[in-house]
Amino acid sequence: MTGKKTETIRSKIWEETPEEDNPFAAKACYCSGYDVYGDILPKASWSEYLYLLFKRERPTPAQAKLLEKLAIAVANPGPRDNSIHAAMCGGVGGSTYAACLMAALGVGAGQLGGAHEVAIAMDCWMTCGQDLAVWRERLLYPPQEERADIWLPMEHPPGFDPHGASCATPVRQTLEYLVQCYPDGALAWLAQNRTALEQAVECPLAMTGVAAAALTDLGLTPQQGEMLYLLLRLPGAAVHALEQEKYGWRNFPFFHDGIELLDDPGPRVAPA
Repeated sequence: MTGKKTETIRSKIWEETPEEDNPFAAKACYCSGYDVYGDILPKASWSEYLYLLFKRERPTPAQAKLLEKLAIAVANPGPRDNSIHAAMCGGVGGSTYAACLMAALGVGAGQLGGAHEVAIAMDCWMTCGQDLAVWRERLLYPPQEERADIWLPMEHPPGFDPHGASCATPVRQTLEYLVQCYPDGALAWLAQNRTALEQAVECPLAMTGVAAAALTDLGLTPQQGEMLYLLLRLPGAAVHALEQEKYGWRNFPFFHDGIELLDDPGPRVAPA
C-alpha cells in the first residue's frame, strides 16, 4: 500500500480553511489565530495589523500608536533621499512601476541611510542597552566581521549622519514626538543622551537612529526591523515616481542637461 505525499506549507503566522466548492480559494483566513476578514478588518487599524503580522500578538495601544507615527515619519524621506531619487529616475525614464519600487528598495537597503543600517543600529541596542559608556565604545570601535560577504564594514557610526552638521529638525521632531507616544525605553534614553552620543561620534543623529530605537521599543528583532523599514518607506517612492513620470525627462534636471537629441521630434501631440 502506497500513500500519496501531501505537501504542506508550514506557517505560525497564517492559517486558511478552504471553500467547500473550491479547495484553491480560502473561506476564512486567520493571522495568529485572529479572523482577518471577520474580525481584524472591521475592528483593527493598519498599524495594529502590521504589528500582529510581525510579532504574532496584539500590540498595546502605546505600541500601535508608536508604529503608526513611525510609519508617518519615514513614509516619504523626500527627493534628497537616495532611494526616493532612484524611484524618481525610474519614473521619469519610463520604467515600469514595479521597477521603480525595486530601484527604491535596492538603493534604500544599504548602510548609508538604508534599512541595513537600521538593523545594525538595532543590534547595537541589543548589545549596549542603556549604558552610555558601552555605546561610546561600540560606536567608536565597532566589532569587525570575520569576513565581508554581502555587506562591507560600516564606514560611519550606525544611526548617525556622517555628512550632517547638526541634528536635522525633522529628526529631532520625530524623536521628541515618539517619546511622547512611548515614554519608557530606547527612545526616551536616546532623547536624554542624544547630545552626548553626537559629541562622542562627531556626527548628528539620523532618522535611521530614531527608527532603530522605535523598532527596538516595539520588540522587533534587527531582521524584522530591517524588513519593516524597507516596507514603510515605499509610499514616498511610489508617489514621487508617479509624479516624475507625468513631468517627463525634459523637466528632470538630472537628465535634461545630460541628454542631447540630434533629431528631437519635439513634444508628443495627441491625435485630433
